[in-house]
Amino acid sequence: SIKMDLLHSNGVLIIQHLQRDYRAYQDFLNFMSHVGDPRNIFSIYFPLWFQLNQVVGTKMIWVAVIGDWFNLIFKWILFGHRPYWWVQETMIYPNQSSPCLEQFPITCETGPGSPSGHAMGSSCIWYVMVTAALSYTVRWKDKSAVTLHRLTWSCLWSIFWIIQISVCVSRVFIATHFPHQVILGVFAGILVAEAFEHTPAIQTASLRMYIKTNLFLFIFALGFYLALKLLDIDLLWSVPKAKKWCANPDWINIDTTPFAGLVRNLGALFGLGLGINSEMFIMSCKGKNSCKISFRVLCIAASLAMLQLYNFVKIPSHTEYLFYILSFCKSAAMPLTVVALVPYCVHSLMRRAEKKLN
Repeated sequence: SIKMDLLHSNGVLIIQHLQRDYRAYQDFLNFMSHVGDPRNIFSIYFPLWFQLNQVVGTKMIWVAVIGDWFNLIFKWILFGHRPYWWVQETMIYPNQSSPCLEQFPITCETGPGSPSGHAMGSSCIWYVMVTAALSYTVRWKDKSAVTLHRLTWSCLWSIFWIIQISVCVSRVFIATHFPHQVILGVFAGILVAEAFEHTPAIQTASLRMYIKTNLFLFIFALGFYLALKLLDIDLLWSVPKAKKWCANPDWINIDTTPFAGLVRNLGALFGLGLGINSEMFIMSCKGKNSCKISFRVLCIAASLAMLQLYNFVKIPSHTEYLFYILSFCKSAAMPLTVVALVPYCVHSLMRRAEKKLN
């Protein structure tokens, strides 16, 4: 406990340094925090990659969901505090002179702090994207191509680490994580992504397999929560702390609670399974139009536009259980739209246009 308090107090000094000396970069750091938001995986990265390469897009959802699930379990096990409430409750500062940490609208996360979900989600998804991009260049055989591959390798991994460091600094800057929590999140995300580099079975998974995986993830997490609750250990201990110490009650969002993230991810995985195993997907993405660049470009544009419309759909949060049910449905609709609905509509329009020309 003394060592952890020392680690936390050193982290507070780093946060104070960032908030004092990097004030000019506040907008950029807030932006990078949004870049690392796991929800961007489903609304931006996935629709882009799935239409370009269905194998990579499928892997991306699996990595994001399993990675975030592990993040939840680790958070429940590690009981990590967040800086913005820890400085208010710790007894290590003399005369109750706790340091003053500035808060922002995105500071007041309600779940435990270790490991960082933003850092973990960002590292695992960008790891998938970088390795996927490099898989195209590794096949080049001639000498000039090998040199180009090495240059591309250096460039992409440099971009990877610049993004991860920026996301980590942004999460520390807004006082929602300690430095060790974001570092742990980055390396945990890389491990999850690397594990899925050697798991080809996800590409041929049936709908039954998706449902079984969903049930296992939900039952394990719920069982773990209930088992510890019987032992008088409340895994939602962080929610009251967030509500108590957040500078602005309006910054508290039910969408950041542990179970909200779990439900959102289970919905996305179910939607992917439903879409990939649907007739619409087989007719459109496995048809002759799927190889056309125009088909893929139209699918990307339409998917991104549709998913931005989903962001305008606000789920009522006055009833917690209703919020979770609607959040599951909304999350399932997003990959289903990208995988099946949009490609099917684009395929149908292109087929009608071809018939008119003939």
